[in-house]
Amino acid sequence: MRPRLLAVIAGLTLLTSCSSYKKPEPAFHEELVQPYTLAASDEVRIIVFGQADLSNTYKIDQGGSLAFPLIGQINATGKTPKQLASMIRARLKNGFIRDPDVSVEVAVYRPIFIMGEVRNAGQYAYLPGMTVQNAVATAGGFTARARQQDVDLTRQIGGEIASGPAPITAPVRPGDTLYVHERLF
Repeated sequence: MRPRLLAVIAGLTLLTSCSSYKKPEPAFHEELVQPYTLAASDEVRIIVFGQADLSNTYKIDQGGSLAFPLIGQINATGKTPKQLASMIRARLKNGFIRDPDVSVEVAVYRPIFIMGEVRNAGQYAYLPGMTVQNAVATAGGFTARARQQDVDLTRQIGGEIASGPAPITAPVRPGDTLYVHERLF
């Protein structure tokens, strides 16, 4: 009985010491409950009700701005769609349209990037509700050498770059970069 007990304890010790999972930074989870903020490469659909010539889809450039008719460049980076609508409404009301009614929604989210041990690494379109596992499936799935328990996730949070391990069930946000590591054996 004693050798069997020692073998079980040794096996459990080995399993716990081999675990490479590290809990993701709390900032990753806090980011998920925050309203979506716009950034470069997002495309927004702006509708000015009653003004068909102004209603269109606009892309946010690498500088974080979009060019809107009549009012020119607007800095959209870090703004929620609701905040951007308020900015456009205020500028249009200042001498262009008496009482503008403006709506802004995200038409195309910025892409995600998947690297490492996946069949087709590269840039992919983000879909709302996407998880790490969905993103890996989009990239053709894991290679035979991939460590499938978790991936490194890099995300911009409040102007800072945060990186850390994430389980495959973790939600992905637009602009995230995922790196799938090679397993050791």
